[in-house]
Amino acid sequence: MNLSASGIDPGQRKLNGPQTTGRAYRNLSQPVHEVVREDDVPATVRDGTDLMVDIYRPGTPGRYPVLIAAAPYARQLQNSGAPLGFIEAGQSDFFVPRGYVHVIANLRGTGGSGGTYTFSDSQERRDLYDLVEWAAAQPWSDGNVGMVGISYFAGTQMAAAVEQPPHLKAIMPIAGTYDFYKSCTHHGLGSTGFLTPFLAMIGMTSTKGDNVFRSKLVQAASKALHLPAVHKRFEHFNGEAMIAGLKLLLNLPHPSYPWDDLWRAALVEHPYKDAWWDDRDILPLLDRVTIPTYLGCDWRNVSLHLPHTFWALDRLKSSPHVQVAMMGEFGLSWPWESLHVEALAWFDHWLKGQDTGSLEGPRVRYILEGDPEWRASDTWPPAQSVHSALALGADGVMGGQGSEGARRMMTLGTGMNRVRLSETDPPDRLVWNTPPLTHDLDMAGDIELKLDAVCSAPDVAWIVCLQDVDPKGGIVNVTQGYLRAGLREVDERASRIGAPWLPCRNYRAVPVGERVSYRIPIVPNAYRFKAGHTIRLFLTNDDQDKDKPAIAQFRHDGIGLNCISDIFSSSELLIPTLPREGQGMI
Repeated sequence: MNLSASGIDPGQRKLNGPQTTGRAYRNLSQPVHEVVREDDVPATVRDGTDLMVDIYRPGTPGRYPVLIAAAPYARQLQNSGAPLGFIEAGQSDFFVPRGYVHVIANLRGTGGSGGTYTFSDSQERRDLYDLVEWAAAQPWSDGNVGMVGISYFAGTQMAAAVEQPPHLKAIMPIAGTYDFYKSCTHHGLGSTGFLTPFLAMIGMTSTKGDNVFRSKLVQAASKALHLPAVHKRFEHFNGEAMIAGLKLLLNLPHPSYPWDDLWRAALVEHPYKDAWWDDRDILPLLDRVTIPTYLGCDWRNVSLHLPHTFWALDRLKSSPHVQVAMMGEFGLSWPWESLHVEALAWFDHWLKGQDTGSLEGPRVRYILEGDPEWRASDTWPPAQSVHSALALGADGVMGGQGSEGARRMMTLGTGMNRVRLSETDPPDRLVWNTPPLTHDLDMAGDIELKLDAVCSAPDVAWIVCLQDVDPKGGIVNVTQGYLRAGLREVDERASRIGAPWLPCRNYRAVPVGERVSYRIPIVPNAYRFKAGHTIRLFLTNDDQDKDKPAIAQFRHDGIGLNCISDIFSSSELLIPTLPREGQGMI
């Protein structure tokens, strides 16, 4: 198969999304090779199971460094150009012409691979070790192996690195998940808007093969999708459309085993962090990662991957070099093509030994939403970031001189046999607003809500959204936080201001009628609130209603208990502000 090279130079197929973090690079590999493809090649792991892989390699005979992309998603579609939320392995027509072998693999139990899918557990990690060592031993490999891809493909990179295969030399996990409990549930609240369509999609596609994914219809569609005018339209493909597309798959049949069993285990049988989830959590193992690691995410990926980026950064203590790229809106789009030049500079350095300039300058590069320029920092959060405390006044004013007292809200379970709400009912949501800002306010770092409340039920969900409201009433959902009240226990030793760590292991009923203090982590972010805008905090106990904010439409199962809650004015929002010359904080 002969693919012309993609890239950013004249005559190349143009890639969507940002391609660098503002660094100036040199000595990058040039696209000089044609591409040869081998389909449905078995890679045998230690228990005799064959993982099916597609191999894209330079047509010029020789040995080359290898980039592996592994996931449960259909490998046959990864170069189709389809704007689907699982086309995330990276573009073969970028890496292979520049002298890399791109191996796209299906995990066990998916895409024709043998065995049963095990959902990111220790079995999967062992398979990834074996896959790396298999690739290193092939006649087209020079023994230097890296891994590439976003989302699930990023998670498998880190999982492989934890197992320490000798030939894995560097990884670049962008938008990865490393603790599946905290992706499938948000501190005890089942993320059904994600997990239900996710498992259905993998289950449905796992039954299809080459007769579908390599059909003439798919080939014709792929050719059309790569037309420049069509392809450019995907540059701003948003996450909400991705989730809506996945939900359509819920109507298609898929095998019950293991997909429905995994769904039931995750959302019904294991509501708290236990041994089943521990087998799917590599955060405690990240000190085993001894190879260079390039982390990253986009700021809009709040409900799934964004928090994992910072949890991983805190724990990669043994890696000789860690870099971070935090992108703004549309920094990631589908099919994944962004940061390919950044990846090339990274892998050229670590796998080919070329001086590309990849390691020069501060290791953290980030976009502050509202400012198009890349910023640099040696640390995350930025050293100059300072927390400001905004009190939640009883009059709905946040910060400043809000009145003391409490505000009441109510949530109802199902089956109440009530035709309509009463005008005397407390609201099912509350908002607090700052006065309009007198100057631009830059925020970057950890965010926390300290909530003081009395509840009439032994458990309740706390769902928080930090919003930017413009003078005309337009709203941007900046970031969110979540907590099941019964899992409120904080590990103080693993926490810091703005970033409480919730183990989610020990359920403790809320003492009815007693005042309880909660530390609710809100997913870190970097954002500019402009002068004249208002910072709003939105609080609810149930986000199933479509008129309530849910970033990327990731909504949650309900606690199901009737509850009246009083929220006290001693509650406060901690936001990390960046000083600006000549201006106060808020």
